[in-house]
Amino acid sequence: MLTPAFRTTLCLAWMLATAAGLFGMARYEQAAGRVGDTPGSWPAGTPVTLDHKRAVLLLFAHPKCPCTRASIEELNRLLTHCRGDVAVHVLFYAPRNAVDDWTHTDLWRSAEAIPGVTVEADPDGEQAQRFGAETSGYVVVYDPYGGLVFHGGITAERGHVGDNPGAETIVSLLTGQSTSTPQTPVFGCGLRNPKGGVTELNSICTKR
Repeated sequence: MLTPAFRTTLCLAWMLATAAGLFGMARYEQAAGRVGDTPGSWPAGTPVTLDHKRAVLLLFAHPKCPCTRASIEELNRLLTHCRGDVAVHVLFYAPRNAVDDWTHTDLWRSAEAIPGVTVEADPDGEQAQRFGAETSGYVVVYDPYGGLVFHGGITAERGHVGDNPGAETIVSLLTGQSTSTPQTPVFGCGLRNPKGGVTELNSICTKR
């Protein structure tokens, strides 16, 4: 039979473990991803062309990252305020020898369902590297003259849907309002897994 003192000790240990788990989860959700060097001018050689009448927005995503679902939803939300004012491309990372089923996940279909959005595969993440995208959900916006006006994420934390500085900044830029936030943190999984393992990537995402 457990003594009162032992039961109290077990209860305290459980409470501490729970608190530690919640703290770890919160830190994970709020940990920003890596960002590379994003060129200040539209890079030469990219297959996506500038639209000289409106801005261009690129969102880089990994097709198997659950965290990116929120970024796709936020993209849809922000476009309700400025659809037609920007040419939008969502580029999904894909190993060069991957079959279509590997890339064409529900995230691909969700992005494809957004009116006016062009969805493309990015073999081996070559375009992501060109634009300094290292984290799924990374967004860049260039003006019609090829000047970088925004780069970063459009969620407030990992997998979180709701008001956030990134989406608000893009809407302000596209609707001619002033803004002082040209860069925001990006929250998501790495676009290029060093070991190339989807299992490892999913295990990171599911820690949420």
